[in-house]
Amino acid sequence: MSEPSPTRPKRRGRLFRYAAALLVLCGVAAYLVVQYVTGGGGARGCTVVSPSDDGASYEFTPEQAANAATIAAVGTGRGMPERAVTIALATAIQESGLRNIEHGDRDSLGLFQQRPSQGWGTERQIMDPAYAAGIFYAHLARVPDYTDLPLTVAAQRVQRSGYPEAYAKHEQDATLLAAALTGRAAATLTCDGRPQRTTSATGPDAVRAALVRDFGRDALQETGAVVGGTPVPSPSPSPSVTATARGRTVTVPVPDGTKTDATGRGERERGWQLAQWAVAHSSALHIERVAYAGRVWTAGSDGGEWRTAGSDGAGGAQSSAGQSVETSVGSVRIVAGQ
Repeated sequence: MSEPSPTRPKRRGRLFRYAAALLVLCGVAAYLVVQYVTGGGGARGCTVVSPSDDGASYEFTPEQAANAATIAAVGTGRGMPERAVTIALATAIQESGLRNIEHGDRDSLGLFQQRPSQGWGTERQIMDPAYAAGIFYAHLARVPDYTDLPLTVAAQRVQRSGYPEAYAKHEQDATLLAAALTGRAAATLTCDGRPQRTTSATGPDAVRAALVRDFGRDALQETGAVVGGTPVPSPSPSPSVTATARGRTVTVPVPDGTKTDATGRGERERGWQLAQWAVAHSSALHIERVAYAGRVWTAGSDGGEWRTAGSDGAGGAQSSAGQSVETSVGSVRIVAGQ
């Protein structure tokens, strides 16, 4: 009887090592896919829930929430209807996962994977979420009857993607996000508000600058946003937004009434859009508290849920921490840290 070949154990050992290496590679690939889709950075810190009792919700990271809020703000600032915002959000979810990425197919960049070589703007412009959203809406507005088209058709008329059917699968999530981020669905967006490490500016002046960047200086009320007490000149020629050197509270007036804008949005919807925009940007801008219409959101409190403010007996209200907040629909108050 012949002796066993001494090479067989070596072959089995080599196969085992190959299999182990393959499993490790698969694990790494799966991790990278999850990080790409979720935006990385650990647990998702923001949630949008349906205003109805259907149980629908969408969870995303603070980075994704801030980008989504910017897309919505740029749209409404241009007078675009909620349907346009839904189309834009579904497109950005498909193209980048709502992440402002610096890579893509060929020279594609940013939230919408726009290409400098195709006339969408410079690399620097495209990597600015407000610019990227604005140029998307500019192209969408030129699509005849886009509000009546299926979402995937309208998005494809702008993007000219190689996979046009892919946009449709994000319509339900985009519709949910648009309802919250245009203010139609009140108090439906929550974030835990954990501050992000950032090299960008934070504090009340940074909040004011971000409001102007996303909504446009003419989109804010003529009475202006006020930070603290004494106004200082706005960096833009328009007097519609003012800032102050002291105080941590940014107050954005919202007229109390039933007037609607060109898209049919009421003033209360505008107030909730501003309030939920602030919550979506809370991690990046280190926003600690937002108050509007008798509701208060506080970073790190009860999962960042909106709470009803308790009466302080003086016509105002107090948060659970005993701090005075705004209860009327006349203004949104944003308290920013440093």
